[in-house]
Amino acid sequence: MNALIMNCSPVKNGATAEIAGIISWRLKEKYNIINICIDDYSFNFCKGCRSCHNTAKCVQHDDVDKIIEQYEWADIIISVAPSYWADVPGQFKAFIDRCTPWCNTHEPHAAISKGKKGYSVALRTGPSMRECDRIIDTIEHFYGHMEIECCGRLGLCSIEHKDDVESRKAEIVDFCNNI
Repeated sequence: MNALIMNCSPVKNGATAEIAGIISWRLKEKYNIINICIDDYSFNFCKGCRSCHNTAKCVQHDDVDKIIEQYEWADIIISVAPSYWADVPGQFKAFIDRCTPWCNTHEPHAAISKGKKGYSVALRTGPSMRECDRIIDTIEHFYGHMEIECCGRLGLCSIEHKDDVESRKAEIVDFCNNI
């Protein structure tokens, strides 16, 4: 089985990447792993032209298709997102918006293969889990429209820097035990 771990942060080597790394390390014995960072891809914002509502294809041709190829490859998708003003980073939100051709709210629509399982991990610097829940809700809403089954969630508060992750490693490993 294949697992895609997506760092939804534009920071390739911060706390989000550290968490994604722990998840990769923990799952590598059970799954073929691909670990990607949203910042490694170049794509534009959705134009709102709604052409995809009629054609099931975007008028833009960029790296969104490359990310979707990774989604297609994966049986399991794990999105790891930090809080940017109480929600997912703009780069990840722009990717979500660009997935409208694969969204199940209009016909025709493209689709990734059925049977995929999605997991969500959110982190934030403050102590309130409410903000993590909001981030996870955004990811799970996206998964729902992509017809990815939501199977698990983890919220991690009080993580500002990469060094803050080490004290939470046991929680992350426990989360991975259910994947």
